[in-house]
Amino acid sequence: MGVMTQPYVAASSYLNTAPLCYSFIHGSQKDRCRFLSDAAPARCADLLAEGRADAALIPVIEYQRIPGLTVAAGACVASRTSVRSVVLASRVPIEQVKRVTLDVSSRTSAALVQIILSRFYGLAPEYRVAPPKIDRMLESSDAALIIGDPAMLIDRSSLLVYDMAEEWRKHTGLPFVFAFWAMRNQMAPRFGRRLPGAVDFEDARREGVANISNIVEAYSRSLGLSAEDLTVYLTENISFELDSDCLQAVTLYYRLAHEARLIDSVVELTFQE
Repeated sequence: MGVMTQPYVAASSYLNTAPLCYSFIHGSQKDRCRFLSDAAPARCADLLAEGRADAALIPVIEYQRIPGLTVAAGACVASRTSVRSVVLASRVPIEQVKRVTLDVSSRTSAALVQIILSRFYGLAPEYRVAPPKIDRMLESSDAALIIGDPAMLIDRSSLLVYDMAEEWRKHTGLPFVFAFWAMRNQMAPRFGRRLPGAVDFEDARREGVANISNIVEAYSRSLGLSAEDLTVYLTENISFELDSDCLQAVTLYYRLAHEARLIDSVVELTFQE
């Protein structure tokens, strides 16, 4: 019987994913897979869809667009209050927005802002897509959706900034889930606790959360933000547990995305046993 090759796993390098990735880069699971950690969230979904990754931390909307996926239970990137790193930065009040530039790195949040503006504010703005450079994004638009680390670094002094998780919670009473681990169906048996030494995303979450101080130290240097600020971000703004409230939020999000014609149909989540 031949030796099985290590699975390929992809994730973004944003701060908000770092606790889910720590184990694969610095911790107990760093030798269990071939880990790609510098792809944008949208690119992670593409790698999984193309078969170039066996599992990936994908924007949750992409589960509805990529056939044949299984979700890993227990871990996600979510927010239960304000997220801070997924924002609509606007030159005008949100009720007056007519043109929006969407961050090319985003897919879940791009759909989310369209749901919020159409469903909750009754708006039908024009949309375009561009790299996350706030000044350029706002040259021809009233507002710009920007996500991840770039959203943490924009100058907010002259802009109206609307937190997308906060807006979602205001109108639904639920947390919002931005990303979760998904794997191709045929690779699902290669993940989890049934095989000794296999990739386990829930164990990785626990290890990453236990090492937030180490993560904060590294990202504080690279982002130029205080350790105190980043600790609050990772412990209060971001949540990493895929619990029942989060699953209820994902279900509602998919339904509203379908009603807004952002996805063709709603495929029920299938979880790894």
